[in-house]
Amino acid sequence: MKILLLGSGGREHALAWRLRQDDPDLQLFTAPGNAGTGQLGTNLPLGATDLDGLAAWALKEKPDLTIVGPEAPLCAGVVDRFEKAGLPIFGPNAAAARLEGSKVFTKNFLLKHDLPTAPGACFNESLSAYAFSQKHDAYPQVLKADGLAAGKGVIIAQTPREAAQTIDRIMDQRIFGEAGRAMVIEEFSAGREMSIHVLTDGISHFILPIAQDHKKLGEGDSGPNTGGMGAYAPAPFATPELQAQISTQVVEPVLAALRKEGIDFRGILYIGLIWTKDGPSILEFNVRGGDPETQVLLPLLDTPLVEIFQAVREQRLGKLEIRLNAKHAVTVVLATAGYPGTPETGVPIEGLDLDIPGTCVFHAGTKQEGQRVVTNGGRVLSVTAWAADLTAARELAYQRVAKIHFAGSQYRRDIAARLTLE
Repeated sequence: MKILLLGSGGREHALAWRLRQDDPDLQLFTAPGNAGTGQLGTNLPLGATDLDGLAAWALKEKPDLTIVGPEAPLCAGVVDRFEKAGLPIFGPNAAAARLEGSKVFTKNFLLKHDLPTAPGACFNESLSAYAFSQKHDAYPQVLKADGLAAGKGVIIAQTPREAAQTIDRIMDQRIFGEAGRAMVIEEFSAGREMSIHVLTDGISHFILPIAQDHKKLGEGDSGPNTGGMGAYAPAPFATPELQAQISTQVVEPVLAALRKEGIDFRGILYIGLIWTKDGPSILEFNVRGGDPETQVLLPLLDTPLVEIFQAVREQRLGKLEIRLNAKHAVTVVLATAGYPGTPETGVPIEGLDLDIPGTCVFHAGTKQEGQRVVTNGGRVLSVTAWAADLTAARELAYQRVAKIHFAGSQYRRDIAARLTLE
C-alpha cells in the first residue's frame, strides 16, 4: 500500500509510526515531514498547503490514500481538491473545516443550535470589541482571534486593561496576522478541561478515550498558552457515567447540528470541552487529531489506522469494530528556548538513538543535517510512553526525556502528575 501523509509535526510522526507498525511493507511519503518521518519513509519537498504540487504528485504517483494531519491544508480545501480529482483522501472538506478555521463561525454555530458554550459575542472591528469587553466586567475574560493561530490565538485576560491591550494586539496590531480580522469575546468557564476525539463518517461515530492536554508553558498551568506541552489518556476521571453524559449532552447534539446545517463531516472531530459546576461547555472544535493528544491516543488503538480511515471515508464506520487496549499513555513535549515566541533553530539534539521499551520519541520541529538531527521549530519532540497504568507510563516518559539533550530545551515536569495522585 502507498500512503501520502501531509504535515510535519509530532502528530504526523506519530501517524507515520503507527502506519508503519500496522504495515511494515508500507510505501510512505510525507509532505513535508521532519527528521522522524524521514526515518520511516520518504519526505517530499512539498508544503502541506501546496495544493497544486500535492495534487500533481498524487495524480502521478496514485497513492491508495492521502491522510491529512494538520488543520491548515484542511481549511485550504485540500480534501475538496483531491476528491474532485478522484484521489482518495481522509479528512473533512472545507465546509466542515470552518469549525476550526473560524472561531466566529463556530461561536455562531454553537449559539444557533443551543449547544453548551459560554456566553459571548463576535466582532469584526476593535471599537465594538472594546465596548463589549469593558461593559461586561466579569473577569477573567476569554479573547479569541478568529482564524488559525497555531494554538496560540486564545488569550485569557485577567483585568480590563489586559483585555483592552489584547484586543489592540489581535485586531489592530494583527499579531496573529489575518487570524485577527475578527474575534470572539466570551465568559471564562472554570472546571476540568478534556479533549474529546470523535471519529465520524457523518452517519455513525466512535468516541476515542478521553485525553487531557496541558496548554500552558509552565508547571502548575502557568505562563502563556502553547500548542500543547503534554497530554495523557485515558483520563482517570472519565468514568462510564461521565462518558455517557459527554455522548448524550455534547457529541450527539453537535453531530445532529452538523447534519442539520448540511455539513458532511467525515474525519476526526476534536471537541475541546470543560466540565463546569453546571455541566459541559464547549471551548473549541478542531477538525483533526490534537497535538499532542494524537501521540497518546494511537498507542491505545488495536485496530489498524487505514481500516478506520477507509471506513470513515466510505461511510461504513458503524460496521467496523474498533478495538482498544487497556494501556495508559503519557506524552511530554520538549520545546526550544524562546518558545512560544521565536524558537532557536539549528541546535543539535543528542540522545535520540537511546531507547527504553514502551516509549517512542516523536519528532516535530526537527530536521536532518548530515548525520545529525537539529531543532527546526518551537515544539521539538513529543516523548510518549505507554504502560499498564498512568503512573508507570508517566515514569517511563520522564526516564526517556532524561536521555535527550539540546541547548535551551524546556519541558514541564508535572505532566499527568496531579491526577496520578487522585
